[in-house]
Order: sequence, then C-alpha cells, then structure tokens
Amino acid sequence: MSALLSRITIDPAQCGGRPCIRGMRIRVVDVLDLLALGLSSHEVIEELPDLEPEDILAVLLYAARRLDHPVLAA
Repeated sequence: MSALLSRITIDPAQCGGRPCIRGMRIRVVDVLDLLALGLSSHEVIEELPDLEPEDILAVLLYAARRLDHPVLAA
C-alpha cells in the first residue's frame, strides 16, 4: 500500500500544495471528481492519458486514508 501512496505527491510550489499524482499537475481531487461523475477508471485514463491504472488506485486509497480519522464524541 505504501507503494501506491508514494504515487501521491505534495509540493507547496505546485497546484497550491494540493495532492497531485506522481509530481504531475493532475490533482487527486480532479480524478475523484471524474470518478464521482460516473466515469470508469478506464474512461478517466482516456481523459487524462498520463495516468496509469495504479494512479487511480492510489487516489482512492489516499482519499480513504484521509477520511479515516478518529471522531471524539463529547
């Protein structure tokens, strides 16, 4: 899993420090938006041909990890 997550890069000088894929200017949120619109992984790669299938998996894993945080009940 860490190999997949290493595909997600964060550079303060690129895309306002937002998470991107492999140092490219393709943001994680852009891929998530396309998937949320109903595009398949294959269609996303057709839309963004610099992506590889592992990049889609990395985006989903990254998003899942970012959302999996403890919630403290008062």
